[in-house]
Amino acid sequence: MDSQLLPYLDRAFLESENARPLRILAEYLEPLGRFRAQNIQDTVVIFGSSRMLEGSRYYGEARELAKRLTEWSQTLEGAHHRFVVTSGGGPGIMEAANRGAREAGGKTIGLNIKLPFEQGVNRYVTEGLHFEFNYFFMRKFWFAYLAKALVIFPGGFGTLDELFETLNLMQTEKLAKQMQIVLYGTEYWDQVLNFTPMLESGAIVEGDLHLLQRANSPGDAFALLKTHLTTHHLAPATAQEAEAPGIAKTRS
Repeated sequence: MDSQLLPYLDRAFLESENARPLRILAEYLEPLGRFRAQNIQDTVVIFGSSRMLEGSRYYGEARELAKRLTEWSQTLEGAHHRFVVTSGGGPGIMEAANRGAREAGGKTIGLNIKLPFEQGVNRYVTEGLHFEFNYFFMRKFWFAYLAKALVIFPGGFGTLDELFETLNLMQTEKLAKQMQIVLYGTEYWDQVLNFTPMLESGAIVEGDLHLLQRANSPGDAFALLKTHLTTHHLAPATAQEAEAPGIAKTRS
């Protein structure tokens, strides 16, 4: 008798082109379950170069900012973990962010992407909050869906990709929440980003530039974040927060 496997137990089928929709759905549902189990309500995402390693200025400052933010978030009342520091899970600025949050005693998330080079997950990500993605767009979904703020440290193409995708969503009002973007390190970003030609040609308007805040120290960045998060995301809870996937009855 033919011992045919059930389709959901057939690895060859699950890895086939026909099963791609199932793999995409899995990268939504599996993180959703774990965020609920860990009582994660929302996040602050820190982006930056994987190549800025320990000993560099920006590594140290990302670590300090994540530590300050986590220490503050742990003083907030409530059943859920708020404003959890999140990174891409790899080395460099990502490692620094996870490291600072862990040193402060908080949970910290790593949304890693499988690449042919460069990154495995860093050791500072909280157990149970290390996620592996095959699809960039599903990873980006989880960066954006839970985030209440982004901090953009100096970085390369990947960092710019995340910055401009979020800016576009904010400009077109496709985000149903108040989001803040903090560009960290004007010495770097002023050389990389010059919006004047876009403004002068009418491709953007003056108000679009106000979507970006700037900071040059962990203290300045933390002050911006604390003001934004306190003003827009503490109380009363918005409808979106009430429906957020991380909401759970207890905090663990």
